[in-house]
Amino acid sequence: MKLSFLSLLLGCGLAVPQIYGLARPKAFAATAKKFPRNFAIGVVLMLLGTAWFVWNVSNEPIADFSAFKKPMMFGFAAVGILSCVFIPDFLAVRGLAVVLLLLGKLMVDTGRPHLGESPFVLVFQGWAYVFIVAGIYFTIAPWRLRDALNFATATETRVRIGSALRLAFAIFIVILSLTTFHEM
Repeated sequence: MKLSFLSLLLGCGLAVPQIYGLARPKAFAATAKKFPRNFAIGVVLMLLGTAWFVWNVSNEPIADFSAFKKPMMFGFAAVGILSCVFIPDFLAVRGLAVVLLLLGKLMVDTGRPHLGESPFVLVFQGWAYVFIVAGIYFTIAPWRLRDALNFATATETRVRIGSALRLAFAIFIVILSLTTFHEM
């Protein structure tokens, strides 16, 4: 995948909810507060993360484990699916953590070949590492996302400020995708 396309997708993907947060802060806050315990979204995120991880494993040339590749893929798929059944508490946060880790890997892999071409690639790589650290942190302590969301959405002012800051960053990423990253 091209860096320009991935950064455009991620920038637009980040911008859309922020526009909603600026336009309707109360509704945005209510939706955000429900996210950590939303079982349906949790199942979707966990299954997406599981499928993406199994796909990554299937495409990796693992010479040391080639004899065990199929059982490993089956085991990973089973863990992801059974997590939806046996660990429903904070499933949305756990699924988001898996997706953030995989998205961070994709971003690092996509940006790595272009590190010497522009210093702005480091912004994209830094964002990837924020996703990775957040994924690790929320895997270990999923209730922390609930606490962070409750803090960030406690008042309309906080929602608007947070949404405005994230929207500004999203616009910056979109501008990078259309200018600096255009040929990457």
